[in-house]
Amino acid sequence: MTIEETFIKDLVILTPTIFEDERGYFFESYNKNKFEDLGIKYQFIQDNQSFSKRGVIRGLHLQVNPFAQAKLVRVLEGEILDVAVDLRKKSPTYGQHFSLILSAENKKQLMVPHGFAHGFSVLSETASVMYKVDQLYHKDSERGIRFDDATLAIDWQLKAEEIIVSDKDLILPSFNEIDWLFE
Repeated sequence: MTIEETFIKDLVILTPTIFEDERGYFFESYNKNKFEDLGIKYQFIQDNQSFSKRGVIRGLHLQVNPFAQAKLVRVLEGEILDVAVDLRKKSPTYGQHFSLILSAENKKQLMVPHGFAHGFSVLSETASVMYKVDQLYHKDSERGIRFDDATLAIDWQLKAEEIIVSDKDLILPSFNEIDWLFE
């Protein structure tokens, strides 16, 4: 497995070592010891999976402290644009976002640490997304930022008429309206 740093500190891309032969392929998507050797020391306690059709945008979601979640995101089927927004107030990249194509084909994973909002758009006809978290869901700690926030100016790589967003995500505040901070 290889690790690639992004321009945002602690936000990293993981690419597994893939073993292929005439039968297909095999890879370890998670190995606690190997992750720790790479400096990733989260104790994942839950796996979540979603299935969405093309044009769906999920996010931008997060949980605030003390229930903040780190997420290890990968795609089982299809292709998404995965997005993480740095919300750590003291970070030099506060308010900046990073995006990456994750797909069943490239098998890359994005490690999203605490202090980030996370979301994705579905670029293929359908996509199954799986992510590990290190904290259980806590409804009262759930927060989010509108996907179309003008300050963040995220290009979700979809045409406006394709975009499908939940009613819940449509009422999220803008980046400039958030009142919770990560130190």
